Amino acid sequence: MTDIVTRAASAESIIHCGAGSFELHAPKWKGKQIYIVTDSNVFAIYRHLLWNTFGNDFSLTVLPAGEHSKNPKNLIAILKDMLSCGMKRGCVVIAFGGGVVGDIAGLAASLYMRGCRIVQIPTTLLSQVDSSVGGKTAVDIDGVKNAIGSFYQPEEVIVDPRFLQTLTDKEIRCGLGEIIKYGALDKDIYNKILNNRGNLKDEKFLGDITADCIRYKAKVVEEDERDEKGIRKALNLGHTTGHAFELYYRKKSHGEFVLIGMYYEMYIARKYGICGGQYADNIEKLIKTVLKIPAYEDVEKAAEFAAYDKKNDGAKITLIVPKAEGESAEMKLLPREYAALLAECRNSLKEIK
Repeated sequence: MTDIVTRAASAESIIHCGAGSFELHAPKWKGKQIYIVTDSNVFAIYRHLLWNTFGNDFSLTVLPAGEHSKNPKNLIAILKDMLSCGMKRGCVVIAFGGGVVGDIAGLAASLYMRGCRIVQIPTTLLSQVDSSVGGKTAVDIDGVKNAIGSFYQPEEVIVDPRFLQTLTDKEIRCGLGEIIKYGALDKDIYNKILNNRGNLKDEKFLGDITADCIRYKAKVVEEDERDEKGIRKALNLGHTTGHAFELYYRKKSHGEFVLIGMYYEMYIARKYGICGGQYADNIEKLIKTVLKIPAYEDVEKAAEFAAYDKKNDGAKITLIVPKAEGESAEMKLLPREYAALLAECRNSLKEIK
C-alpha cells in the first residue's frame, strides 16, 4: 500500500492506494454522521460490505446505474434527502461507486451547507485511476457533459484493487482508456504500458499503473487546481473528440470514447506534423490492443458537439494531442477543418478494413 498526498491550493487530499486499503481506512468513518451515495449495480454487489463496514447508522441514496443519473434532478434529490435526514455541516458524504457517483456526490458535498466533507471510494478502474482524484465534480445538463460543477477536493480517496474483481471487460477497457491517456502524457507511464502491453488486464499491473497515474495527476492538480494556468488542460488529451462522440453516439463507455477520441486526434496530429514515427505508431497500437476503433458515419454531425467543450478558444475547437514521449501539444482548429479531418480519419479506417 502507498499513500499519495495532493496539496492543492484549496485543500489537501490523501489518496490511499493498494490492496487492503479499504479495510484499513474505511472503518474509521464508522460512528460519524455518514451519507453514502452509490448506484444500483454497486449496491447489489456490495451492500453487505457497506453494512459490515459502517454499521446500520448511515443514510443512503442509490442512483440508477449509468451516465443518465448524473443530472440536476438527482442532485437536488440528494440535497433534499440530506436535509430531511438531518445531516449537519460536519457530516461525511461517501461516494461509493464509479465516476458518475463520484461526480454527483462530490458536487452535492460542495453545495450542502456551503460545503461538507467528501470521501471518495472509487469502485471502477476509470474512477480509481482518474475521476476520483483532483476535485472536479459535476452533473450534465441538456446533453452537455459536466456543464454544472465545481472544484471541491475530497478529504480522502480510498483506491483498493479488490473492487476491480467484479468489473466486466467493458469496464476494464473504460479504465484502460484513461491509463493510455496518461501514457501519452508521461514517459515513464508510457514505457511501463508498452512493456506490459500483453498483460494490460493483470490485477497487479493495474494496481501499480493506477498509483503511477494518480501521482502524475496529483502533481498537475497541485500546480493548476482550477484549470487557470493551462497545465491541467493536458489531462483532457483525447477528450474533445471523445466527449463529442460520446454525446452523439452514446453506446460506449466514457473511457472507450476517450480511446476513440485519442485515435482520431492522433490522425489529426499526424496530418499537421505534430506527432509521428514509432511513437505515434506505438500509441495507436496500444489503443487498438484495447479497442477496435469504429469508422463512424455522421462524424461531421458528431463534430458539432465539440463546440460545447470547455477548452475551446472562441470559435475554434481546442484539442490536446500527443507530441512525443512525455510531451503533449495544443491545437486549435476551425469547426469545418475539424469536421473534415474527422471524416478523413473515418475514411482511412474504412480503407484499412
